[in-house]
Amino acid sequence: MTVTRKDPVLVVLQLTGANDPLNTIVPYNNPYYRDNRPNVGIPEDQVLKIDDQLGFNPNLAPVKDLWDQGKVAIIHGIGYENSPRSHFRSMDIWHTCEPDKVGTEGWVGRVIRDLDPVGENVLKGINFGQGLPRALALKGVPVTSVSDLASYGVLTDLPVVDSQAERDRMLDIFARIYAPTIGTGPVMDYLSQTGRNVLDGADILKTAPQQYSSTVEYADTPIAKALRSVAQVHLADLGTQVFYTQHGSFDTHFNQMPQHTRLWTDVSAAISDFFADLREHDAADNVIMMLFTEFGRRVKDNGTGTDHGAGGISFVIGDPIKGGMYSTYPSLKPEDLSQGDLAPNYDFRGFYASIIERWLGLDSVPIVGGTFEQISFV
Repeated sequence: MTVTRKDPVLVVLQLTGANDPLNTIVPYNNPYYRDNRPNVGIPEDQVLKIDDQLGFNPNLAPVKDLWDQGKVAIIHGIGYENSPRSHFRSMDIWHTCEPDKVGTEGWVGRVIRDLDPVGENVLKGINFGQGLPRALALKGVPVTSVSDLASYGVLTDLPVVDSQAERDRMLDIFARIYAPTIGTGPVMDYLSQTGRNVLDGADILKTAPQQYSSTVEYADTPIAKALRSVAQVHLADLGTQVFYTQHGSFDTHFNQMPQHTRLWTDVSAAISDFFADLREHDAADNVIMMLFTEFGRRVKDNGTGTDHGAGGISFVIGDPIKGGMYSTYPSLKPEDLSQGDLAPNYDFRGFYASIIERWLGLDSVPIVGGTFEQISFV
């Protein structure tokens, strides 16, 4: 019997706004945590304990269940040196792997390019959300961005665009609208091709919800809807290998406890439902999900919340994952902090490289811009 190997699939979930690592994986038995978090600390009796030092935030119970099954890798102390503590600059760094200059090419865009060098599949990479994150931006690499899968592709059903000639006419108009601002010639050709890719992708994508059936009942939240859309497209077997979506804002300067509760309640439930959905369809064995955020938050609370920090936390989840804790939980001792923040001890580019090489089977060096320590969670 011939066994066909499935292509590896990566789902990227961006936790926008800087998730607080200390209240995600809680050092509940650490006196420095208690001293610094009199108002924004999680009581020990609420923590979902991993061992005698660390435990999950109680609102991550569905993720804790996946952890107990050995399907969750936790990467502690992730980041880079000299954190700017700016959302915009830090997210640019994570998106482009360029901590020393402003980058223009997204690391996920480079991944998609190397997975599909000749651009045969306009759905090789899909973003579910508004706009296009810089992580996916790379000239010549088609990426489809979908805000609502249920209504995506409606334009392609309109009588006015039922022929290729009409499509070409509309795309020419689209390109000319932008010509006075950004130029003509190659730019107009690029815009026309981009629009053509969008319409081609819409034709294919609109079939995914029609084919989908599941007993899993996702919550009525933005992140649940996004991950349900990821599941629908994955199950439609359209050749997509990279999915991207985001949720937030995790920027909890004030009123952190109820905000963080709501955010992680929604995210963890959606993740659990997503993997349950894939397993119901025997389609979870080639999918992993990575979660990242731009930086952590300060060790000491500000009264009702926490301000911008440095070292953060990331996760990788999925059936193929070797569950466990990786890297080292940063020290909370005052002398070990970086300007009052957790000091990063693991370069995020090594995290990317681990996924790129060990999961996707690509050379990570040209994608992340060098050689960095990898970890073997897959």
